[in-house]
Amino acid sequence: MNIRMIAQILGRVLQIMAVLLLLPLITALVYRENILPFAVTLALTAILGCLLRLVRPRTREIFAREGFAAVGLAWLAMSLLGSLPFVLGGDIPRFIDAFFETVSGFTTTGASILNNVEGLSRSGLFWRSFTHWIGGMGVLVFLMAVMPMSGERSMHIMRAEVPGPTVGKLVPRARETARILYMIYTIFTVAETILLMLGGMSFYEALLHAFATAGTGGFSTRNASIAAFDSVYIEMVIGVFLVLFGTNFNLFYLILIGRVREALRSEELHRYLEIILLCTALVGVGTWKLYGGAQSLRHGFFIVMSTISTAGFCTQDYTLWPAWLQTMIVMLMFIGGCAGSTGGGLKLSRVMLLFRTAAADVGRVIRPRSVNRVQMDGRRVTQETTAAVYSYMALVMLLLLGCTVLVSFDGYDFATNFTAALSCISNVGPGLSLIGPSGNFSIFSPFSKLVMSFVMLFGRLEVYAMLILFIPSAWRKR
Repeated sequence: MNIRMIAQILGRVLQIMAVLLLLPLITALVYRENILPFAVTLALTAILGCLLRLVRPRTREIFAREGFAAVGLAWLAMSLLGSLPFVLGGDIPRFIDAFFETVSGFTTTGASILNNVEGLSRSGLFWRSFTHWIGGMGVLVFLMAVMPMSGERSMHIMRAEVPGPTVGKLVPRARETARILYMIYTIFTVAETILLMLGGMSFYEALLHAFATAGTGGFSTRNASIAAFDSVYIEMVIGVFLVLFGTNFNLFYLILIGRVREALRSEELHRYLEIILLCTALVGVGTWKLYGGAQSLRHGFFIVMSTISTAGFCTQDYTLWPAWLQTMIVMLMFIGGCAGSTGGGLKLSRVMLLFRTAAADVGRVIRPRSVNRVQMDGRRVTQETTAAVYSYMALVMLLLLGCTVLVSFDGYDFATNFTAALSCISNVGPGLSLIGPSGNFSIFSPFSKLVMSFVMLFGRLEVYAMLILFIPSAWRKR
């Protein structure tokens, strides 16, 4: 393990985080709030970053395990340091609570322990939502975009941080790929901010909700979330952008360079849009008597998009819906968005591969001599990819089961415990029962909050980047 190079990368990440902390610091100055919490955190983060940058590696090569370890350590360090402004400023006095909220922000989960969101300082609210934007695309992808990394080896970092079963380069250089991704990400964020302002939001609230939408996180500035605005226009704007941010960003690049037909041929995109339309229609039918007519479709579209994109915004309490619709919501939480999007969950492409591989296996049982190839977008999927999908699925199920068991010691019902674990591993936010849209995660013990914080990190970094931190053999010299 090239520990010195990992220290170098971690130092760069902390330096970038120190620069990003200037924005909430400026927000505190604008609203005449206490700047000390952000100033102290910024200074500490910058000092640690500079000290780590002083470490001189013997070689600058990064292999798979260094890439995963660097990403895991960076996200853990960001979460720990990012908690400090909440504690120092008094917005969230208890460190475990602040850590949970910060991890939830960076991992774009949107699970909250706050009972009164509107009671936070303006700068605290800004930092809370800004963590969604930082975590949505990934701070190490941002690092690759603005600073030179060690050549082609930097792809190991992108593979560790960008969600999905496979990660490829849009252009020959990984650094240019990172820049393209962030350019698209930023353009969408700016566009949504402008559109939300046209709907009556202030610049401050429009920007913060755009941050939360971009990262598909779901933190709002209001206790009632998006329902507080009671605006069809605002719901539709956020809903449409959730569709975009839940889509593979590679497709947007193809559209930008004129390869529109190739982008529109994506099977994952087709299934994604079909699921949205079908589930919206099902919610419309299932809640027709509750809301009536167009209102049922309005709420159906928003809740479906908020769930499958794993944003977790709420306009209605879906725990009051029929049981079969709540089951559908849980399934959407598990599936999540497309590979290469800012959404969480298992990822739709993985689900498709699981079904197609299972169908091929059944076909071989029925006809042992037949050749059943698994394909996606007209290309054959390698056995290594399908094996990796099965392996990832197994690890996720183990984490889901383990987290459910551990949080169950708090004594709550199964629906609360299971959907809390599922929400954290899928980076969704709200669940069912006591942690539905009208509840939150403040009911859990400090131990459960700590467990769920790590599960959120495992879910966002797709297990391996965090798992490698706890495997002693991974840290040995080659």
